[in-house]
This record gives sequence, C-alpha cells and structure tokens, in this order.
Amino acid sequence: MIGKILGDRYEIIEKIGGGGMALVYKAKCRLLNRFVAVKILRPEFTSDEEFIQSFRKESQAAASLSHPNIVNIYDVGDEKDIYYIVMEYVKGKTLKQMIKEKGILNSNETIHIGKQIALALKHAHSNHIVHRDIKPHNILITEDGRVKVTDFGIARAVTSSTVTNTGNVIGSVHYFSPEQARGGYIDEKSDLYSLGIVIYEMITGKVPFEGESPISIALKHIHEEVAPPSLVNENIPKGLEDIIIKATQKDQSKRYNNTEEICQDLDKVLEYPEGNFVKFEEDDDSPTQVIPVIKGEPVDMKKIDHRKKDKPTNKKIVWGAIITAFILALLFTAGVFYAKGFLKVDEKSVPNVVGKSYEEAKTNLENLGFKVEKGVSKSSSEYDKDYVMAQDPSAGEVKKAGYTIKLTISTGAKLVEVPSFINENIDEIGDILENAGLQEGIVKPQYSNLPNGVIIDQSPKPYKEVKEGTEVNFIISKGPETKMVLVPNVEGEEINVAKRMLETLGLTVRKVDFEYHDHIEKNKVITQSIKEGSEVEENKVIDLLISKGSEGLTQPSEEEELQMKTISLPLNYDPAKREEFDLKIVKIQNGVSTTVYSGKHQKSKSGKESISISGRNKATIEIYFDNEKIITKQIDFETGKYYD
Repeated sequence: MIGKILGDRYEIIEKIGGGGMALVYKAKCRLLNRFVAVKILRPEFTSDEEFIQSFRKESQAAASLSHPNIVNIYDVGDEKDIYYIVMEYVKGKTLKQMIKEKGILNSNETIHIGKQIALALKHAHSNHIVHRDIKPHNILITEDGRVKVTDFGIARAVTSSTVTNTGNVIGSVHYFSPEQARGGYIDEKSDLYSLGIVIYEMITGKVPFEGESPISIALKHIHEEVAPPSLVNENIPKGLEDIIIKATQKDQSKRYNNTEEICQDLDKVLEYPEGNFVKFEEDDDSPTQVIPVIKGEPVDMKKIDHRKKDKPTNKKIVWGAIITAFILALLFTAGVFYAKGFLKVDEKSVPNVVGKSYEEAKTNLENLGFKVEKGVSKSSSEYDKDYVMAQDPSAGEVKKAGYTIKLTISTGAKLVEVPSFINENIDEIGDILENAGLQEGIVKPQYSNLPNGVIIDQSPKPYKEVKEGTEVNFIISKGPETKMVLVPNVEGEEINVAKRMLETLGLTVRKVDFEYHDHIEKNKVITQSIKEGSEVEENKVIDLLISKGSEGLTQPSEEEELQMKTISLPLNYDPAKREEFDLKIVKIQNGVSTTVYSGKHQKSKSGKESISISGRNKATIEIYFDNEKIITKQIDFETGKYYD
C-alpha cells in the first residue's frame, strides 16, 4: 500500500495505526500539498454491500461536522474494492496510549479531557449524529493537549448494518451501554454512558467490567452496577465520582438528559470538588395499590326503626364484637412479628467467595448453612487454577439456610505461544498481538544501528508459552546515538600531534594542505577548518593547513635542477578583465596538497604563462585565479609531459 495513490490525489506514505475494522496511513494530498490521514477498511467489510452503502451515507453525514474537538473528514472514496476515508492528520497520541503511559490521570486532566469529549458529542448530537463507539482508542490528544474525537461515520455504519446482518457484536464491549449490549434502542444517552466509562478509566486506570469473553462483559453491563471508582482511587473528588455514577446508570432515563448537563457538572466539580450538585433520579418506593370496592345491600329504614326498639340487646352484641376483633387483631399482629423474627433467624446474606480457593469457599458457605454445588470449570487469566471465578447467587443476596450456591471454578489461564517480534516495526504488530491473545506491555527505546521503531528485544522471549493476556515488553531502536565532540585547538601543533589529538576524540582528518608561512615553523598547523570549542558530531571531518616554512623561491639545488621541468600552461585568462590577479598553484602528490605558488600576478601580453614546477614522478596540478580553480593537469616529472 505504501506509495499507492488513491483518487489520483492521496499518496500513501507510511502506516501509522490500525484496528479491527481499518488500517490508518499517513498520506500526502498532492492537490493541497498537505498531510492527511487515510483510513482504509479491511477487506472483510468490503464484501457486504449493505454495509458499504451505510458506510458511505454515515461518513458523508459525519463530514458535515465541523468542531475543534472533532477530527475533520475531508473526503470519502473507493477504488478497486479499496474503501477509504480521508481525514485530518492529527499529530499526537490516543487517549488509550496516554492512560497506558501514565496509569492514572489526575482529576484536572480527567475533567479537562472529559469536558472536550462532551463538547464534541454535543455538536454531533445537535446534528442528530450518535457516535456509538466512544472509547479511548477513538480519542486523539494533540501535542498541545487538545482532544479530537474520531470515527463518527464508521461507528454508526457498523452498528446500524453489520451488527444487524451478522448477529455479532462489533466494537469495544468494555465501553458499550447496556442497551447496545442487548440490542435495544440507542440514542444520545448511549454515548453519555460510554463517556462515563471512559472517565472512569481515566481516573482509575482500568475499565469497570472485565471478563473472559465479550459476551460475559456485555452481560455485566446489563446486570451489574458500576462499582464506585473511589474503591480503586480513593483520591477521586466526590463530585467527579457522582458524575460517573449518574452517566453510567443502567436505566437510560436516570442518566444525564443531554451533554449540556454533564458539561455543567464537569465545570462545577472544578469549583466544588466535594460538592453535592449532581442530581439523581429518585425511585418511588410506594407502588400503586388497587383498593377493592365495598359492596352492601340497600338500607331498610323500617328495620332501623325495629332495631331502635331492641337497642339494649344489640349494643351488647356490638361491643362484644368490637372487643373480640381487637383481641384477634393484636394476636394476628403479634403473630406476624413473631413469624418475621423467626424467619430472619433462618436467612443469611450470601458472602463473596470469588477469588478464594474452592475448598476455602466451600467451607465458608457450609459453615453458614448453605449447600455448595461445583459448577462448570473455565479457563481464566485472572484467577488461578481451582479458585472460584464466579458464584450464583451473587454476594449480598439473602437466602434461606440450605440454599444451594453454585460456584464456577477456574482451570487456570489458557497458555499461548509468544510469537517472535524481533526486527518487526512496533507500529505494525497490533494484529499479531491480538491474534496471539497477548497485550502490548512496556516499550523502552534504545540506541542502535537499526532503523527507528524496529524491535531489538522482547520479554517474554519468542516461542515461550505464557498465560493468555500476558503483556509483552519491548525494547525498540531509536536509531544510532549521535555523540557530540568539542573541537580542540590544534593550531601551532606539529602535524602528527594534531592528527592524534583529533582522531582520539573521534574526529576525522580528511584533507591536509601545505603552504609557505613566514611565521609558523615547517610541518605545524596554520589553520583548522572547524574553530576551537565548536560542538560537532563524532566522525565529523576536519581539514588542516600545514606550514611549509618560509617561502622558498630560492634557486633549486643541483638535484632539483635535474628534476625541474618548465611547462607552458594555457591559463584561459581574459586579459581584458583585470591587470592584476591572485594566482595560486597547488601540487597534489601521494594524497598531500602543497601550495607551490601563491601571490599577485600580472597578466602577460600573450595571455599565457610559463610556470616552473619542481617534483618527482607523477602529480596533479591545480591552478587558481582569484581563488577559483580554472585548470587541473596531470604531470609526469620524469617525462616532462602533462595532460588533462
């Protein structure tokens, strides 16, 4: 995919991420000359035409959103079964990465990020778009701390099409609302539930519900209450805990009505961390009762008159009936209270035995008068072998003595083989980890000669069997270490001493030139190409200019006379340019450059010069006019010939 151009416009540069539904690439928009992010759907989603239609529709709707806390969608397209979304390129990290790095975010960070997510949802909800997959993986944090929510179009397309067609739950079940888990009606309050779970994870470092499978986690969202986050992090402000509890109510009607309300409460918690400003919906404890109709016969006035005559006898009967009824009522009331007291003696609260060994749990329950039934056994990465991983009924329920408690027993963690990740890029192993049933652990960078991001080592080691869900720690390359060196002063030093000083520090002497100097002794450094005290990278190249001593334009010795050759070199110099110029002649022999002539020079009438140069064997001659190299010649001093 790298190097491919989509839509004759977006050039794929590198892979920057990926998930269960799509791979994300950094690309260059050739038309607008800017970087963008291109999300490409995985092939398994491109064969469902209904899903593709929903994907296009929802992505185009999401493209209408424009908000500083929402990743902008620029374009939606397809090309040869490649379906893609072009989005704003955000330089930063996901909220999930931030939580993994920090463990627990402080309350101010949590509120700041939660408020920005809520504002993004407020804008989307006002445009009748429900995200449906709010989770830390879909929340980007820029380098300057701004929150960017992404994946609006994909989330809705998946929920409305793929779930219905396949019957499978797509998405992150750890953040699902109860109504999503049971396939019920989803609205804006479903996003608020997921936001509550995200805030819970930021302030505690963990999600409220874990399980062996997505189904078991979904059932917990439906049936179990979110435990107060203060049980995990006792430093959480009361106001923030109340916000989380209200947002994660099972009943949609008891959650926040809209994002405006949760934004207001997030603002209040900054001012009143321990305040009681969060309003909860109260349950009505007085159920409606049906009052029976009192039936009777018509009153015969003649009988009343007759009764008046028998008044003394009837009065005794009436009073006797009243007293009898009163006594019976007292006896009945006393009997009820006695019966209740008696029954309470025979009822007990079921204790929590999850996490205890089967034998210990069995003993505890039987001592309280309960019966114990050993239920199914399941593998678990959370509980050791022969330990209780679930109980029915749950802890806290009141049951009569003799009631049977069913216990689910762990067979221990499922073992998986660790793949080899050595020499892989850390950004491209997400799918391998997921397929192996492992998780990414601590990633430490280290200098090496390998490219940046390549895995150098891993723990546990490759091919070792470990518990499913084990974290794999990595050491990755951050490229070669750049060591800096302070350049010493070697001017005035003898050439060999200067070389040793520089090479000992890791510097490289590349070029050594020689020239005459009236004040610096022969073979000592006149100048160095990099000034003393400069901080440079190790292996930096430095050039030296070495003194030949005082200029020796004296008559050559007899031996030198025998070797000296006089040559006429066309200088290709236009006499009309100037009367006088700087002329320098450099001889390069055996890798050593020597300035054999340097000084002001008068132009000749003919435009040609004859220069006497002494030397042995072969050498290269460079001629400079006003410090500009004009001519390079090869000379054989033995034959006196020269050539280009």
